[in-house]
Amino acid sequence: MHPGRKSTVIAIKMSSGRPPIRLSGTNLERAADHNQRVTLHAIRANGSLTRVDLARITGLTAAAIANITKRLLADGLIQEAGRRFGGRGQPPTNLIINPQACYSLGLNIDRDHVTLVLVDFLGETVARASREIDFALPEQVAEFYHAEVEVLIASAGVDPARIVGLGVATPDDLGLIELPGKPDAYRRWEQTDLAELLAWPLDVPVFVENDAAAAAMGELQLGLGLQHSSFFYILISSALGGGLVIDSNYFRGATGRSGELGFLTHRDPDGVVRQIQAHVSLSGLAAPLEAAGYSVQDMLSCDGGDATLEAVVDAWIEEAARLLVGPLLAVNCLINPETVLIGGRLPRRHVDRLAERANALLAEQGGDAPALAPIARAQLSADAPAVGAAILPFSYFLLPKSSALWKDTADGATATV
Repeated sequence: MHPGRKSTVIAIKMSSGRPPIRLSGTNLERAADHNQRVTLHAIRANGSLTRVDLARITGLTAAAIANITKRLLADGLIQEAGRRFGGRGQPPTNLIINPQACYSLGLNIDRDHVTLVLVDFLGETVARASREIDFALPEQVAEFYHAEVEVLIASAGVDPARIVGLGVATPDDLGLIELPGKPDAYRRWEQTDLAELLAWPLDVPVFVENDAAAAAMGELQLGLGLQHSSFFYILISSALGGGLVIDSNYFRGATGRSGELGFLTHRDPDGVVRQIQAHVSLSGLAAPLEAAGYSVQDMLSCDGGDATLEAVVDAWIEEAARLLVGPLLAVNCLINPETVLIGGRLPRRHVDRLAERANALLAEQGGDAPALAPIARAQLSADAPAVGAAILPFSYFLLPKSSALWKDTADGATATV
């Protein structure tokens, strides 16, 4: 995450007084019930469970599970999927999430692109649109969203009434961080109300989150976070961000600034102190690519067949791994995560190579550390911030809440409906 984060962690704003969720038959008062949220999440995380499984996993009584699943079935949030045979007595019924129960939108605004995704209740992307644009101004992002959102919804055959919200993932201090080529007008982002900017054409609540935090939350809900309850997430985007998950809860820190990996410093060969994100980022990769006659877009679209381009990226990876070793050694010693996950728009083969080199260097330099978490590619794709942002409305309205994940108004968050 980046410095200077404002106190508002979640911004929810409606353009009118109509109810924020318009699911046929869904009772929001019921959805707010903690036991129901826990039951729903258990099914979502495990894929398929019987009522007996649910009672064992949640610790709720069989009677409570029977009542909760009856409501969830009536609301259309879950569905029956055959019986489980092989045991004694009446075969129990498998329960699964209804992916078409509701949908959510996720918008990732970064300094080099804008991406919009539509996901179903399982978190699967059913439609997406993306535009490569450097330092998109607020009006350009609004134009992109207004032009694409209804097309996306129509292409997926989704009823707009089933869309529960829009999550927006964006770097903190989007308009303030100095990067090569940033226009002066880009500072206007600091005075832009995203809920107002994106208030139409859909009348849904807007959630705003840091991009690395959104990506980590998405991984927690949909990716390797289902296997690892504590992990550190590295987001390589136009800059370098990080997110920390402890015991399946996103950890923000005292002022919401946890995970600011990119702002750690190193001394380069000339003795100049620089932030590591000056190199370990797509912005940092752009310089050696341009020197060799390539662009970041060339790298993103390359299938590995250009040996010269691959050599440039390999050299960048070697230096990036070297710069990450110190910070990751500190992460291991101070936090003791189960794993470190790398996500972002880098092609998978490059992320795998970076993880491989970072693991090797960490083993060489941190052999005396009490524990070293393996570094791996995150499961979510390059759209991780957008998909993670799309999960925010689901988490807020339908899934278990955590005090670390959802701050109340006493902590400075706003919720205007």
